Amino acid sequence: MLLPLLLLWQVPALAATVLVFGDSLSAGYGLSPGQGWAALLGRELAPRHKVVNASVSGETSAGGLSRLPDALNRHKPDVLVLELGANDGLRGLPMAEMRRNLQRMIDMAQARDVQVLLVGMALPPNYGPRYGAEFRAVYDELAKRNQLAYVPLLIEGFAGDLSAFQRDGLHPRAESQATMMRTVKAKLPVK
Repeated sequence: MLLPLLLLWQVPALAATVLVFGDSLSAGYGLSPGQGWAALLGRELAPRHKVVNASVSGETSAGGLSRLPDALNRHKPDVLVLELGANDGLRGLPMAEMRRNLQRMIDMAQARDVQVLLVGMALPPNYGPRYGAEFRAVYDELAKRNQLAYVPLLIEGFAGDLSAFQRDGLHPRAESQATMMRTVKAKLPVK
C-alpha cells in the first residue's frame, strides 16, 4: 500500500493547461518546429504546466470562432491565450465584426471557467492612423470590459526594428521569439 502512495507523490500533477489560440504569429510561420514563442513557452512552463498550440497560419477571428468549441472540448484548458485579429486587420475587415468575434470567443471560454489572456497587435502604418487606432482600440476595450489579463502588443520591444522580422516584414524571426514568449509569460495567469 505504501508503494503506490510513494509513486503518486513523485509524479507532479499538471497545475494548468494553457491553450494558445492564434494565427501565424503564434503558429511559428517561417520558423523551424520548436522555434516559435508558444513552443518556447511550453518548455519554460514544463513540467508543471502543459501548453497546447492550436494556432493556424492565416486564421481570422471568424475562423477562430468556428474552431474554438472543438479546441475547448478537446484540450479542456485552464487558460486560453487568445491571439487573433491581425489577419482581420490586414484584410481591412470592419472592426465591429472582429470585436464581435473576439467577444464571442471570450464569452465561450469564460462560460467554461477558462481564464483568458488577450493578446493584441498593431497594423503596419500603411493602413492609416485612423484604422490602426480603431484596430488597437478593439483589444483595449475588450480587455477592460471583460477584465482580462492583457498583452497590448505581442511584438513589444522590437516592433520598430525591421531586422527582427522575416523578409515579409510581418513575421518575427527566430531570434525575436524569446522576447515574445517573455511578454506573454509575464501576463499569464499561471506561473
